[in-house]
Amino acid sequence: MTNSDTSTSDLSAEDSTIYRTPACIVQIYGGEIGKRVALGHRDVTIGRGEDNTAVVDLSTISRHHARLTEKSRTYVVEDLGSTNGTFVNGDRVSSTRELRSGDLLKIGGAVFKFIEGGNIEALYHEEIYRLTINDGLTQIPNKRYLMDFLEREIARSERHERPLHLAMIDLDHFKAINDQMGHVAGDTVLRDIAKILNNEVRRHELAARFGGEEFTLVLPEKGRAGAIAFCEHIRKTVASHTFYDKGRDIKLTVSIGLAGMKPEFDCESFIAAADRRLYRAKASGRNCVVYDDRK
Repeated sequence: MTNSDTSTSDLSAEDSTIYRTPACIVQIYGGEIGKRVALGHRDVTIGRGEDNTAVVDLSTISRHHARLTEKSRTYVVEDLGSTNGTFVNGDRVSSTRELRSGDLLKIGGAVFKFIEGGNIEALYHEEIYRLTINDGLTQIPNKRYLMDFLEREIARSERHERPLHLAMIDLDHFKAINDQMGHVAGDTVLRDIAKILNNEVRRHELAARFGGEEFTLVLPEKGRAGAIAFCEHIRKTVASHTFYDKGRDIKLTVSIGLAGMKPEFDCESFIAAADRRLYRAKASGRNCVVYDDRK
């Protein structure tokens, strides 16, 4: 992670006033994670070309992709005719769009967070901390947070002799979506899957992105029957959902491996047990839930 306080290219002394303005964008996914680009009175362009203010060297980003402009003490973003589009909080920018603090700006395969007002330095460092526990693309907890959460729940399960289940979820044939429709479509699917999972878990449960196209559910207080039923509900919800990208419909299924807590488990062995069941779910034809030694 790069905790730089500057943009991608060095600015001359006459441009240094740009850093005194209380607004910036922080790259939270794709490329140089944690990079900050300060916004000022001049236009800021984002693209793959070296002549941009913020250079993001990703194949999913056009040479001149988007422009941010200050207008009447606010900032607006404009798409510059890019191939993969510019999005604010998931909505495609057709002409220009005013930005509000906290907005997520998706530029091809990169995601920036727009921050303004207050103590900009404190807000920036708060965002950097958030990057250590949240996945930048899906905005749900990442593997690091998962491991801390799971360790606490294992200890609580053992102490109070309460049930605990862990599910590993893998998107079936996800590589085909990336290969046939592009990584931007794949990112759209990953974000929507995260929303589905996050909407279904209860407050004391956890949905996290494990990495790539794998997600994890930690289900405290759910017994065997309840955990299986919940995972079946997730499987059916995803299978019946239609994902959209650039007007195209995308259908998808998931395979789920589910494991129950055992006295000998620590975090790693618990995950390994769920992962073995996930492997068997994939080998059994996908789009199914495998628990212990049976489907």
